[in-house]
Amino acid sequence: MIQTTPTDATVEAPFADDWRRSVKLFRSFLTEQTDPHGFYGLIAEDTVQMMQRHMTLEGARIADFGGGAGFYSDAFARRGATSLVVDLDHDEVKAHGVRHPLSVVARAEQAPLADGSVDIGFSSNMLEHVPDLAGTCDQIARVVRPGGHVVLSYTAWYGPWGGHETSPWHLLGGRRAAERYERVNGRPPKNLFGESMYAATVAEGLRWAASRDDLEIVEERPRYLPPASRHLLRIPGIREVFTWNLWQVLRKRP
Repeated sequence: MIQTTPTDATVEAPFADDWRRSVKLFRSFLTEQTDPHGFYGLIAEDTVQMMQRHMTLEGARIADFGGGAGFYSDAFARRGATSLVVDLDHDEVKAHGVRHPLSVVARAEQAPLADGSVDIGFSSNMLEHVPDLAGTCDQIARVVRPGGHVVLSYTAWYGPWGGHETSPWHLLGGRRAAERYERVNGRPPKNLFGESMYAATVAEGLRWAASRDDLEIVEERPRYLPPASRHLLRIPGIREVFTWNLWQVLRKRP
């Protein structure tokens, strides 16, 4: 069941959650390689505003799983939160030449954090890079205190950007798409299917959330589309193609 009623901690986000926002975000994807600071900064600010409708960030302790160089954690800090980046890729954590001041190099599946130690467990565009999506989500939820929130977002494999830089050829097969990319560009893609990228589906995330009796679903929807698009999640097949990126907010029951 999808629930979208705000909690008492809801903070109204001062932005228009409509098609204008969607167009702005989709256009920004064209600048990811040429202006990563601008691109990730925009996405991080948009994400913070989505989160603030359901939770208070001021004073919150956040575990930012797969946070890399800390664009999201920096956005959280600007709202008064303390955020720890947990990322397996040492090079990502040290992107731009400086390691994020609050970071640890570790697998999300084996998060070196105590049970219930944070207010918010957050992950953006990491779950398509782990072999066990549900198991990793369990670890993220484990470190969240009762009454806290789990915020997840990941790219759906069968969507337009499912293969990342190998898209749309990934729809003909992940390994085939990687081979084509190397032939065309003279180097292998950063994201190798079966090694650092996997076929994460929308159905997997929905099943995982529904299976957790200790978590209350606050919001589930396509991340970059307007709120009405949440109805796409009810249609198998269609949701895999048009969701693009699944957004989930869950609250851990007291």
